[in-house]
Amino acid sequence: MPSSHAGQSFLAGAVCSAALIYLYQRVQVCDTRRGRKTEYHPPSAPSDKLMDSCALDQRMIRKAEGAILNRTSRLIIVVERCTNDHNYSAILRTAEALGVQHVYIIAPRCIKSTLTSNGDEGDEINEVELKRSSGQTVKRATESEKQDRAMHHLYARKATEWLTVTDFEDTKSCIDALRKDRYQIWATDLGQVATCLTEEELSIHASSHGGKLIPDKVAIVFGTEAVGCTNEMLNAADMRVYLPLRGFADSLNLSVATALVVHQMFVLDPTLIGGMSEKERTELRQAWYSKLASQRLLSSRDKKHRSKLVTYLRGVEELERKMLAGEPMQQQVLEKLEKKSSQAG
Repeated sequence: MPSSHAGQSFLAGAVCSAALIYLYQRVQVCDTRRGRKTEYHPPSAPSDKLMDSCALDQRMIRKAEGAILNRTSRLIIVVERCTNDHNYSAILRTAEALGVQHVYIIAPRCIKSTLTSNGDEGDEINEVELKRSSGQTVKRATESEKQDRAMHHLYARKATEWLTVTDFEDTKSCIDALRKDRYQIWATDLGQVATCLTEEELSIHASSHGGKLIPDKVAIVFGTEAVGCTNEMLNAADMRVYLPLRGFADSLNLSVATALVVHQMFVLDPTLIGGMSEKERTELRQAWYSKLASQRLLSSRDKKHRSKLVTYLRGVEELERKMLAGEPMQQQVLEKLEKKSSQAG
């Protein structure tokens, strides 16, 4: 019996040793398709230079610096003729969350401001005009729907504090700006000539931009839910792309599609993360840090007063514009402006 137990112990040890050797060889994986070797490196101890640590002070400044280091200007989100303000605000929030600094808006809709919480700027809630994704006005919006939409506007405004949003009157001017800055234009499309956003499909076209799946500078364009990108944009695009889906549905809500497509591009090319020049980072620091400092210096009451004052000044500028254009002034508008003037004072 002792010899039997000894034999079993020896056999178990040999099996374990063989398994460990096999696992070690599997760790050092050779990617034959790309011709490069990926070696395993054991996880190192946490760095003392982590910017977001509870043991350090000035967390907001460190968080801002972390966001700046992860920002990219190699990828631009272009929204062409968005007809729904809910999607518009959601796309801005998505861009900020994923670290895309630049958002181009073609023919932006004039979205009425909505009532926001804590006395922030906005028009009266009974003047809110809600629109569906198709552009159709919701004639009987409930108070709850109006409040929900108001919060979306609030979130979008907070997102645009940290984004560079550029408006274009038409598609041609946006295309010209992208060409001037040497950006490749990828338009989202469900047509037969579109390329699926997968490594396998994009590798076919990689030779046209230096052997990379994603060009060094690329603008991804999203059109309306109803018709997608315009023919002018599709004809100007260097490539038409679509997101791989696995169900019966072949399209998604505009804001959801934007989030998934942009995330997919970061997955396909992780070097997009932090793809920004040091000069632009310095410009962001100058803009962000002064803004963060002013927000911390002002009390809640000061912020509300400043918000009302900004709203009043915008109203005065709009009134001046209408007067110079010779447009008739309605008594209701003047009374509203007078009311805001007393509140701002």
